[in-house]
Amino acid sequence: MKRKALLAAVVGVATAAALALQAPPANAAPPGAAPQKQTTRAGDPASLAAQVADKAVSSQLDELTRGPDEAYSRVAVTPGAADMYYVSYERTYKGLPMVGGDAVVVTDAAGNVRDTVAARGPSPSDVPTRATISAGRATEIAKSKLSRVDDAAAPRLVVLAWGEKPRLTWDAMVSGIAEGKPSIQHVFVDARTGEIADSYDLVREGTGNGYYYGQVTIGTSGSGSSYSMTDTSRPGIQCGGQNGSAYTGTDDAWGNGSGTNLETACVDALYSVQREWDMLRDWLGRNGINGSGRGFPARVGLSDVNAYWNGSYTNFGHNQANTRQATPIDVVAHEFGHAIFQTTPGGAGSGNENGGINEGTGDIFGALTEAYAANPNDPADYLVGEEVDLVGDGPIRNMYNPSALGDPNCYSSSIPSTEVHAAAGPLNHWFYLLAEGSNPGGGKPSSPICSGGPSSVTGVGIQNAGKIYMGALARKTSSWRYTNIRAASVAAAIELFGANSPQCNTTKAAWSAVSVAAASGEPACGTSTSDFSISLSPTSGSAAPGGQATVTVGTQTTSGSAQTVSLSASGLPSGTTASFNPSSVTSGNSSTLTLSVGSSTAAGTYNITVTGTGTGSTSHTATYTLTVSSNPPTRDFSISASPGSGTVQAGSAATTTINTTTTAGTAQTVNLSASGLPTGATAAFNPASVTSGASSTLTISTAPTTPAGSYTVTVTGTGVTATHTATYALTVQGTSGGRTFTNDTNYTIDDWSTIQSPITSTATGTATSPVKLSITISHTCAEDLDIYLRGPNGTWYAVDRYGGTTCTQYGTRTFSVPVSQQAAGTWILEIEDVYLGDTGYLDTWSITV
Repeated sequence: MKRKALLAAVVGVATAAALALQAPPANAAPPGAAPQKQTTRAGDPASLAAQVADKAVSSQLDELTRGPDEAYSRVAVTPGAADMYYVSYERTYKGLPMVGGDAVVVTDAAGNVRDTVAARGPSPSDVPTRATISAGRATEIAKSKLSRVDDAAAPRLVVLAWGEKPRLTWDAMVSGIAEGKPSIQHVFVDARTGEIADSYDLVREGTGNGYYYGQVTIGTSGSGSSYSMTDTSRPGIQCGGQNGSAYTGTDDAWGNGSGTNLETACVDALYSVQREWDMLRDWLGRNGINGSGRGFPARVGLSDVNAYWNGSYTNFGHNQANTRQATPIDVVAHEFGHAIFQTTPGGAGSGNENGGINEGTGDIFGALTEAYAANPNDPADYLVGEEVDLVGDGPIRNMYNPSALGDPNCYSSSIPSTEVHAAAGPLNHWFYLLAEGSNPGGGKPSSPICSGGPSSVTGVGIQNAGKIYMGALARKTSSWRYTNIRAASVAAAIELFGANSPQCNTTKAAWSAVSVAAASGEPACGTSTSDFSISLSPTSGSAAPGGQATVTVGTQTTSGSAQTVSLSASGLPSGTTASFNPSSVTSGNSSTLTLSVGSSTAAGTYNITVTGTGTGSTSHTATYTLTVSSNPPTRDFSISASPGSGTVQAGSAATTTINTTTTAGTAQTVNLSASGLPTGATAAFNPASVTSGASSTLTISTAPTTPAGSYTVTVTGTGVTATHTATYALTVQGTSGGRTFTNDTNYTIDDWSTIQSPITSTATGTATSPVKLSITISHTCAEDLDIYLRGPNGTWYAVDRYGGTTCTQYGTRTFSVPVSQQAAGTWILEIEDVYLGDTGYLDTWSITV
């Protein structure tokens, strides 16, 4: 599919814009949305967060339980306020993406797991994975959602996990017009019946304002006689007309102050989104609109009484009288608030209640930005779009009393079927009560309390309220509803301010004041904040009837003081017992779990839940997967290679340790041999035979004439009662140039994915700077790819950055990369695809050191 250039421009109010004279970037933004995936670097605090969260996922902590055919993959690591990190995951079922199976792990800077949340639904254990409806037919069905179709992407096969039951569906994205408005829809077509199972629209409509900020300073770019409304200090932020290009000029003064002038509208839009960017940084600890240092373009001049976010850029029209453009702070920040909602974990979900939360999120970021900007021309007022007078009736929504404009103040069972802008009412009302309270005084309006709520609410201030809501958004999953926001915001308040804090109590009181009740298990305020986490190592294992499996149960104190944690196990198969040594620990210490499999235990795979219960009755769980084999031998052993792979230059040697373990009965002698060696290579074991439970060193020596390539070497252990094998993946590189090394293994590059390809250099001394790279990639959109090189000492170097407005084939490209480190060791080429629609693979790459 030919990609449309999605770079857009921005206009604003009359201004002599201040100069932002940084040099323009070497590449423009990528031809689409900013990347949804964030890559961690070795040595970064985010790397520790990723490692800790991955371990939590592996142990299936608390909310992270999964079925036997399911797996989690990490999507992003996003820093937040108070040194918290939010690590988001997607789930798969038999290799297929699960829409509605996402999860988030919250960690702190010390490497402690603070919380886990996951989108939960029925298990997809019986969902078929083969479609009977073709991809083409699914696309045609999806197009029926639009009155005019402008574009359609190739659908992907997914398991739709929300709804009454999981279904195999085609996820088709179609764009065009629906009900006379722009529409970009994800349509889920049942892959077995052709029925439309669900859909959601990325286009989120809003309202507008215009030309009220007079002479303001905005970030632009350029010098001399060539300037652009592109903010190079805030990557991705620019403004222009409907063709997607930023406005340009011969000087750095923009707009004429007229409500109908589009360049003036871009001044307003840039000023507004730049204040929002700064507010996110200074108040909420978020890096850019998307959380990883990037924003999105804005367009003005939409021929409609409207403004919207379409998943890639914001677009602003005018009021009904066509006297003002829809670009005041609260409207601009509202539309970019949709971008924040989409780029926090869980993305943009489905249903009117979720859509109402999305709309309310936009209003909240509008209010936050208006308060942060403190512009006397537009004082903070918790009204939405009051200046633009969109259709001649004043503000569009009222946050302190939504019912004043016909929207519900209180949550009720009718919210899931309420139009999305109206369904935002309870969230807007809650945020005002949290920030300002029910009777704030000082000229601020009072706010009603719903039936059954507290008699009054005392606010915590808009900045603290914003921090709490941002912390809640960082826990968002794709199936979010009002009850989930309450739980997430309470957890965020405790995380940021402590359980004994007024912020915690006010968060709860404000939710009760809008009739959103607490779910079971919600943390209490005003009590001890001591808590702990639990982990398992390993998370799975096997044993024969009559045998044993051992597991280390680790605990950590995640907040407050250490406490006694009592350990127990459930889900044991019949005949199997569990014992802990010791049976209770002080959090921060570990215990050994021994699973003794009875002789009568049936063969199979069992999920055993390990529960730690603290002295405060708080409990956490982790899951261990035990496989019980059938017909156990009276004597047996196992064999493994560590590491399981290695890369050498032809003429050099690779080593690995061959480990053996006695798995049943008494130890026995195991004789070792190797097969599958490449031409010219030999294998030597030291020693050549071991008693099971001991290890041997395998050395594979290659000849200078050994052909380059990838080989699977099979290591065979022949014992007295059985024979077992292990494999070692050997990669041999050519000797061209003496200091040139190559990896020609193909690596598939999927949308929004990251691959790493290693090369091990045996060259001596310091690497000659710059090192020379030759990279061959088969990919139809080079502008989607972000490429880094990591040296043996862990330092990362930028090689080729994404960016551009059109797509070109990558092919073979060469680079010179300045480095300062040793030549020997493993060099890693990392490639990240930052946008959807084009995929390919890394064919080969080489490095000369």
